[in-house]
Amino acid sequence: MESTANQTKKGGESLKNQVRSAVIWRSGTQIVGQLITWAATFLVIRILNPADYGLFAMTQVVLVLLNMLNGYGLASGLIQRESISAREKRQLFGMLILLNLVLAAIQIAGAPLAAAYFRQPMVADLLRVQALLYLTTPFIAFPFALLSREMEFRRQAQVNFASAIAGAAAALGGAFSGLGVWTLVLAPVVLFSVRAIGMMWAARAWMWPSFNFRGAGGLARYGGLMATGQLFWFVQSEADVFIGGRYFDPHLLGIYTTSLFLTQIFVSKFVPPVNEVAFSAYSRIQNDRSAVGYAFVKSVRVIMVAAMPFYLGLAVTAQPLVAVVLGDKWVEAGDVVRLLALAMPFMTVQILFAPASDAMGRPGISARNSATGAVVLSLGFLIGVHWGVSGLALSWILAYPIYLYICGRRTLPVIGTDWRAIGSAAAPPVIAASAMAALVLLVSHALPPGMAALPELAILVATGAASYAAWMLLFARATVREVWALVRR
Repeated sequence: MESTANQTKKGGESLKNQVRSAVIWRSGTQIVGQLITWAATFLVIRILNPADYGLFAMTQVVLVLLNMLNGYGLASGLIQRESISAREKRQLFGMLILLNLVLAAIQIAGAPLAAAYFRQPMVADLLRVQALLYLTTPFIAFPFALLSREMEFRRQAQVNFASAIAGAAAALGGAFSGLGVWTLVLAPVVLFSVRAIGMMWAARAWMWPSFNFRGAGGLARYGGLMATGQLFWFVQSEADVFIGGRYFDPHLLGIYTTSLFLTQIFVSKFVPPVNEVAFSAYSRIQNDRSAVGYAFVKSVRVIMVAAMPFYLGLAVTAQPLVAVVLGDKWVEAGDVVRLLALAMPFMTVQILFAPASDAMGRPGISARNSATGAVVLSLGFLIGVHWGVSGLALSWILAYPIYLYICGRRTLPVIGTDWRAIGSAAAPPVIAASAMAALVLLVSHALPPGMAALPELAILVATGAASYAAWMLLFARATVREVWALVRR
């Protein structure tokens, strides 16, 4: 009995160490890589025009839709399984290759239809070239699954960092060369090509694919459920651009999508790496529901400590921030950023649900949650678009809390926690960030009229950072100690 207990304790400690290492490497390199790529991205935004980003956003509706079917759900099935044979690995590789060749052909054939819907002929040309991205997907998704099974995120992180640098270099080269909207096509092609080569090398995944899929039904079914959830996720995540692209010209759509990019930096760049690690970790402890629930609540607490000051700070500094970071041609984005930032805390919590429920062997929950979002958010966007870009942004604030509540009622009991625990975990940073935002607003109104954007932004950011830190240290020391202990370890 004692020996078994010791083995269990050692196994728990081993998993903790693996998770710590995975988070450090996956998120740490993500942060460094993003600092470099953001510098390139914001420089490119200042060079290109809003209309370029509007045209690119139109192509992304098609690209994101087809990418929901690109086989990452199949790869997740490989991660979630307790054991998998060499034959099943070769079958998965074959499925990924075949599936993505079909998707590339569909995109090329459907490009004229998308151009006709958006009434922009250039959309067809952009989509045809972007079909190249599907050729890289099997060589990223397959080694990603192999490495994630082993909780080996260090090599993944190194490859992602190198590919991010390559993509940033391509973006800068294209922008300075005057490629215009084609810059936004070139950069991801370079990024994913470098990532595909690097991931295959890192995982030593070179093997002959198998196109004999007999006996792979279980893997395909799991992947199918994941893909179903992702399809609904597409509807909810791209419905605003799909609807807005029909009502707005490329300039206005570019203002909206760039505002959305700015406000979603945290939820789209920092949370997904944590979710990748979380899915692998939850899969290891899927038979202990209370442990999954405890880990989930802890992840909410830690993430919201960083997320809340970012979002509320973004909301109260939107105008000078847009002027400094994006430039004068994007001044219309300030009001849109302010509205969208207020909806992002709800989105951040909602996307944490999927890895926990998927790891518990319940991908159907994610599919139903995504279906709910597809309905609730799409209805909001259909109503909000009649009030222009600001109306579309306001629909996020009104619809997302409803969507989050429904998802929580469905998901939290399955992963072993409840809304009371989530609320308790999120309360300290929410209160501290709200107090910070109120103080920053007071300071902004007290500043001299007509102050230049850069010194105004510097004063407001310094005020916000100091007040948030002071509040947390005075009134939420337990949370600060927990986060510090996690970071220190």
